[in-house]
Amino acid sequence: MVICKFSIPHILKSTHQLINDIMQNLVAIVGRPNVGKSTLFNRLTQSREAIVTETAGTTRDRQYGKVNWNGKEFSLVDTGGWVVDSDDVMEDEINKQVRIAMDEADVILFVVDVMNGLTDLDTSVAHMLRRSGKPVVIVSNKSDNFNLGHQAAEFYTLGLGDPFSVSAINGSGTGDLLDHILTLFTSSGEEEVLDDVPRFAVVGRPNAGKSSIINALIGEERSIVTDIAGTTRDSIYMRYNKFGMDFYLVDTAGIRKRGKVNEDLEYFSVIRSIRVIENADVCILMLDATRGIESQDLNIFSLIQKNRKGLVVFVNKWDLVEGKDNMVIKTFENAIRQRLAPFTDFPIIFGSALTKQRILKVMDLAKEVYQNKKRKVATSKLNEQLLPIIERTPPPANKGKYIKVKYITQLPKTQVPSFVFFCNLPQYIKEPYKRFIENRMREIWDFSGTPINIFFREK
Repeated sequence: MVICKFSIPHILKSTHQLINDIMQNLVAIVGRPNVGKSTLFNRLTQSREAIVTETAGTTRDRQYGKVNWNGKEFSLVDTGGWVVDSDDVMEDEINKQVRIAMDEADVILFVVDVMNGLTDLDTSVAHMLRRSGKPVVIVSNKSDNFNLGHQAAEFYTLGLGDPFSVSAINGSGTGDLLDHILTLFTSSGEEEVLDDVPRFAVVGRPNAGKSSIINALIGEERSIVTDIAGTTRDSIYMRYNKFGMDFYLVDTAGIRKRGKVNEDLEYFSVIRSIRVIENADVCILMLDATRGIESQDLNIFSLIQKNRKGLVVFVNKWDLVEGKDNMVIKTFENAIRQRLAPFTDFPIIFGSALTKQRILKVMDLAKEVYQNKKRKVATSKLNEQLLPIIERTPPPANKGKYIKVKYITQLPKTQVPSFVFFCNLPQYIKEPYKRFIENRMREIWDFSGTPINIFFREK
């Protein structure tokens, strides 16, 4: 049974603009078997994630990666080869995966083989793509030399616009292709996002209570809540403007281990959740008090850390725990910090989304973490507070050479607070000393919940 979201009425227009901006940059690679789709995927993502062989049908599952080009980033999905009138059950499943990729994508790259020329299967795929209503780019692959590039003219008969001659093997023509893809993003209606409004994403494993806390805060049944893991499929944005607070609240699908993600809809739900984390300011990590902290919680935490996001940990279903006292809370809190070390300076709150216990406190803490991410420390204060500490506890000497820190300043316009320590021998500063400095800074200034960057540079 597939459980879908109810439609959400009366949401501000800016919320839809935000969704469009975050979710629009998804490109799918489709085509018949053995035209070089996976090779092109590896070329554009600058990776070797997709397996490449000369055997048709090597790619079966969708492969997801990221492309960075001219300061822009978008997501890329590789699919299996499209086959028609086949009795092979596996090929029918591959076709189903291709359809889902096309439904989710904003731009479709239709890969054809210039060496083999136009085939009936290419025509069949082109007919399906025309009905999709999505922007389609014909990629005439295997154009390894100038003469082969001229042969791409026959693909004009598909009625899908100009073919782009590329060679996924050596990379020729891929730059022009990427330039064109970026223009399609711009022309697809990129909307202005309200950057001054914080974005709080509620993330966690399936069935941790993410939708319950959203409903409790909004005061409406905006998200379906069941005991079935995976009920939430979409990442839903809501503008919350109550009790003196103003922020976007995001309900995401639960993130499962990769080996357990086997449903078509859930695959892209996980991608959406990951992309929401990438675009959030603060992540509220939901833990299930009845299950404790598990390996997948650590994976989600690592994803939050990797993207340098603010963090608030909410231990949900605390009403179901027996024998609750201060000692139990302290033990549970210490266990969480120990598992998530070395980053331990983040707020932890215990409550229940079902009984609405401490849910407003969670939002207060998320707002404080957001403000900590934006915190600016005056250069005079940095030098006044930290230089005496460094003088009393200087970096260890290396090869008889002593390190002298001269000056400290904060970098402007960074994602998280970032500080530069100018010294004579920055190459001799080791990671333990950086952690020592970070701990001293956190004792002096409130950076709870936010990562900070510390750089040592030569003066």
